[in-house]
Amino acid sequence: MKKAIFFDMNETLLNLSLLKGQFDHYFDDTFALKYWFTMLLHSSTVIGGMGSYADFGKLSSAALDRLFVESNKSLTPAIKEEILGAFKRLPAYDDVRAGLKWLQTQGIRTIAVSNSSLAMTQEQLTNAGIIDLFDAYYSVDSVERYKPFQDIYLYAAAQEHLDVKDIAMVATHDWDLYGAKKAGLSTGYIIRKETIYNPYYIHADADSSNLLDLVKTLATIS
Repeated sequence: MKKAIFFDMNETLLNLSLLKGQFDHYFDDTFALKYWFTMLLHSSTVIGGMGSYADFGKLSSAALDRLFVESNKSLTPAIKEEILGAFKRLPAYDDVRAGLKWLQTQGIRTIAVSNSSLAMTQEQLTNAGIIDLFDAYYSVDSVERYKPFQDIYLYAAAQEHLDVKDIAMVATHDWDLYGAKKAGLSTGYIIRKETIYNPYYIHADADSSNLLDLVKTLATIS
């Protein structure tokens, strides 16, 4: 039986629908949100690969600046605050509470591991109404290197005094699970959208479109 399950936050536990509404309000392109999020993740990976670091809030703001410039639109401070503010108020998916509660009944620790700052992670969990279901949460700010680099998975495991073999990571991003797998964790892919799992990444040990089903399977992987 696993001793802990690590969870990604954005898109994995938290639904981006509220944020999408903000982007749809300012852009006719339905891919605007995806493009912004991709730019954000790309920049975090690039600076990590170069041994540099800037917090997620600054990278989010810079990606938004770029999106508006490339779209030939004006971005005011009020609009920026409106959009990025929605990022902090994302609702949890309907299956999240049941999955987390089941882990509690089994004595398995539930731990959020996020690219967001520690303060934002706390705020997101609180606003989503699920912070009471978490035993701990960690931010890449502690290691100053973003997922999928191995640093944060190993750091959180060390802080929890756990061997990586006793931990599984849940995410809807294949690159996140690739990093966790390379760090030695078991991995579970929660299917939140129609996409293709990158064939060049190590595939997850389990997958499901329902979080409760997924964590039940992951809990017993040796």
